Amino acid sequence: MDLKLKNKKVLVLASSKGIGREIANKYSEEGASVIIIGRNEETLKKTADEISTQTGREVIPFVTDVSKKEDINRLFAFVKEHFGVLDVLVSNAGGPPVINFETSDETAWYDAFELTLMSSVRAIKEAIPLMKENGQGRIIYIASSSIKEPISELLLSNIFRSGVQVLCKSLAEDYAKDQILINIVGPGKIDTDRLRSLDKKNAEKNQVELKEWQNKVQASIPIGRYGTPEEFAEAAVFLGSYRNTYITGQTLLIDGGFVKSY
Repeated sequence: MDLKLKNKKVLVLASSKGIGREIANKYSEEGASVIIIGRNEETLKKTADEISTQTGREVIPFVTDVSKKEDINRLFAFVKEHFGVLDVLVSNAGGPPVINFETSDETAWYDAFELTLMSSVRAIKEAIPLMKENGQGRIIYIASSSIKEPISELLLSNIFRSGVQVLCKSLAEDYAKDQILINIVGPGKIDTDRLRSLDKKNAEKNQVELKEWQNKVQASIPIGRYGTPEEFAEAAVFLGSYRNTYITGQTLLIDGGFVKSY
């Protein structure tokens, strides 16, 4: 299926590895020009080179810490200079840390607020004028299955990702008239560094071997296994493509049936 992305200008936040990288790779495979961002310059450049070599398309690395307002401002100044327009924004950020509610310091809460909520607020606020000028746009927010069913050890993620979901749902109605479609995509148990780290912590907490814990979790997923970043990217990029012409304000979980809530 042609996703009508050839020569589109795409910005993918937090895309040097994991889910963000696979989404950037999929857009590039579909013929788009892509800006990828991350905090580690070496990793970012390596990712850009690998994707560009594989797809033969322009992939531009730009070092950015999405939790910092000044970095988002610099990033969009570059987008305007290099692209002039923006067809697609994928708003993504690394997950906030695991905390203990009773012993948590307020600094962790403010840091998660900046990383998870304000990074999306700022990026979307910068992107929408470019899309309105362009006469169309697609925005995808990469959330978590916690927006449907809270994950006990991920309190900060539960709170702030839900806030961005509500933001996107509200903005979808406001900007549909401008042909800007905004959707939310939440990963369930996708095999990433983040999931492996959480599995290791949970195995230690429950005093079992890592493999035993992973087998237990995968047995609770109706499909019977963890998903792959590539599988996640396939669905996310369809919603954030120009083949999608009538879906907006929706939340899609890509979780193999793991979450039981409606």
